[in-house]
Amino acid sequence: MPQTVLLAEDDRAIRHALERALTLEGYRVTAVADGVEALAQAHTSPPDVLVLDVMMPGIDGLQVCRVLRAEGDRTPILMLTALVETQDRIAGLDAGADDYVVKPFDVEEVFARLRALLRRTGQGENGTAEFPRPAPAQAPEQTPAQAPDRWLEAAGLRMDPQARRVWRGPRELELTRTEFELLELLVRNAGIVLDHATIYDRIWGYDFGPGSKNLAVYVGYLRRKLDEPGAPPLIHTVRGVGYVLRED
Repeated sequence: MPQTVLLAEDDRAIRHALERALTLEGYRVTAVADGVEALAQAHTSPPDVLVLDVMMPGIDGLQVCRVLRAEGDRTPILMLTALVETQDRIAGLDAGADDYVVKPFDVEEVFARLRALLRRTGQGENGTAEFPRPAPAQAPEQTPAQAPDRWLEAAGLRMDPQARRVWRGPRELELTRTEFELLELLVRNAGIVLDHATIYDRIWGYDFGPGSKNLAVYVGYLRRKLDEPGAPPLIHTVRGVGYVLRED
């Protein structure tokens, strides 16, 4: 069965061109022109992945993303945006998007990002990713000495990869799928500097090249959730190389 894509793009030329390219690539595509139609289609025929333009009349891509995430829908979402400022990209991630492509884009980059998203998600019968919704924030019942063997611990963090939950001290963090996978990679390699290419390959399955800001945006967003007043930062930038998790 071909994988299904719900494409929402108000620019007719872009919508038709991308629909045609995705179809030729082997996807089954439903293309709509606005956020209202996107939500209706997502509710009636849940796709394997959504491709949403940020700037659409009425309900925009960010609002579509927020509605679906509020409903517990974890289907991977790729945003198309003409907005290049970091804060604009963070707004998309904050809304629950998994990745983004900046216009004008190369269609091969869209294909690569979709492949990476679909590789990282286990698809359920209804086409949504089978990841649990975040549980209410609370400290784990077990003490570190009683923690199950499956837990990971480093730099004051405790992670349960199976349940996809993480704590810094008593505080549980609510992370998106990409944020969790990035943090898990850093925790498993605590104290080791991971270069950009390695992180891109492990998290996205594709190196988007030296000009990409994708990793820097996710690291910045993850830092906002990890860092605490008066506590040392955990994720450190090694200029020209990559990132390392350590508690200085």
